[in-house]
Amino acid sequence: MLTVRKSEDRGHADHGWLQSHHSFSFADYYDPAHMGWGNLRVINEDWVAPGSGFGKHGHRDMEIITYVLAGSLAHQDSMGNGTSIPPGDVQRMSAGSGVMHSEFNHAPDARTHLLQIWIEPQAKGITPGYEQKTFAETEKRGRLRLLASPDGADGSVTIHADAFLYAALLDGDESVTLPLNPARKAYVHLVRGQIEVNGQALQSGDAALLAAESSLTLSGAQAAEVLVFDLAP
Repeated sequence: MLTVRKSEDRGHADHGWLQSHHSFSFADYYDPAHMGWGNLRVINEDWVAPGSGFGKHGHRDMEIITYVLAGSLAHQDSMGNGTSIPPGDVQRMSAGSGVMHSEFNHAPDARTHLLQIWIEPQAKGITPGYEQKTFAETEKRGRLRLLASPDGADGSVTIHADAFLYAALLDGDESVTLPLNPARKAYVHLVRGQIEVNGQALQSGDAALLAAESSLTLSGAQAAEVLVFDLAP
């Protein structure tokens, strides 16, 4: 079973300094039909205005992945981490028993465009943790590059969740296939461009939700950047 979720059907929040599209129920956006998919709980596509950001706030018992698309995001947290996240980097923060952090766009004249992803952990109350790695475009060109996994396989960041996150850059005749366990779920988020997922066309911002499928094929791409999640049911 494959269901397409159109970009325009996502929730939207306009905070002035922040424009956000919510793939699943989040904050003031509530849709009982879209509370998550498997253990994937949040995909927020955010545009942060110059000189603005998220002040210090807390999280707990969630695996949080930040994927910057344009600009840069400055991060500070109660674990002592202070860093900048540029496009190509993947940041993983395990909130566990509790962590405070802030995120800012310090650029004077450019918005920061990012995806913030939350995945439910396998265990609660773990010690908070942080990891950040760079994945070059060449690693994602024409293939699915593993970005996050439970065991840090292939140089991916390690998440404390039964989930695997891949990214690919595809164009023209390039195509990739990922075998799936039909007992699990999968989710495809098209960051930009155009693509077909098992023959179903997606435009920028669209998603495909898959259940009881044995494989996933990405083809018919036009300047596509895509994220693929293999998820616990």
